[in-house]
Amino acid sequence: MKTFTTVPARLALILGLSFLAPLSLAGQSANEMPPGGDGPTPRHPEAQRAIDELKSPYCPGLMLEVCPSGGGVALRDSLQTLAEEGRTSDELVDWVLGNHGEHWRALPKRSGISLVMAWMVPPFGVLLGLGLVVVSLRRMRSNAPRLATSDAPISDDEEARLREAIRELDAEEEATFF
Repeated sequence: MKTFTTVPARLALILGLSFLAPLSLAGQSANEMPPGGDGPTPRHPEAQRAIDELKSPYCPGLMLEVCPSGGGVALRDSLQTLAEEGRTSDELVDWVLGNHGEHWRALPKRSGISLVMAWMVPPFGVLLGLGLVVVSLRRMRSNAPRLATSDAPISDDEEARLREAIRELDAEEEATFF
């Protein structure tokens, strides 16, 4: 078997492969819907709702809406076609999950235990937290030291201590820079 060791042979191989690159791009265009006039084709509302509820099986960690892979484009186009045939967004989501698996659901179901865990527990937790804050603030307020009211008489001993404290403050506040 002969290897390409010379520079002209390598150059010829690179040029030959570069002519094949447009063929791979043409294969991808079969998965994309053609534009229907000026600008991008608007999505069917049912397809858009389904796309918004799904993670991408082709781009882990991304929603289907933003998946840049060819598989993601093809799946969005398939959902668009099925929506135009009259399928609802729930049917489209079920179709994708049936083909790719339940773990690609981005939003939890609105029935059964998912309804309780995802839609009712968080608001209940927020209300419980607010209740705890209110109770804590009331306890701190009730345990706060009470200030003497102006109606209560001051004893001679307390008055002497206050006068001494005022003299000490006045002495500390005097400017020493003369």
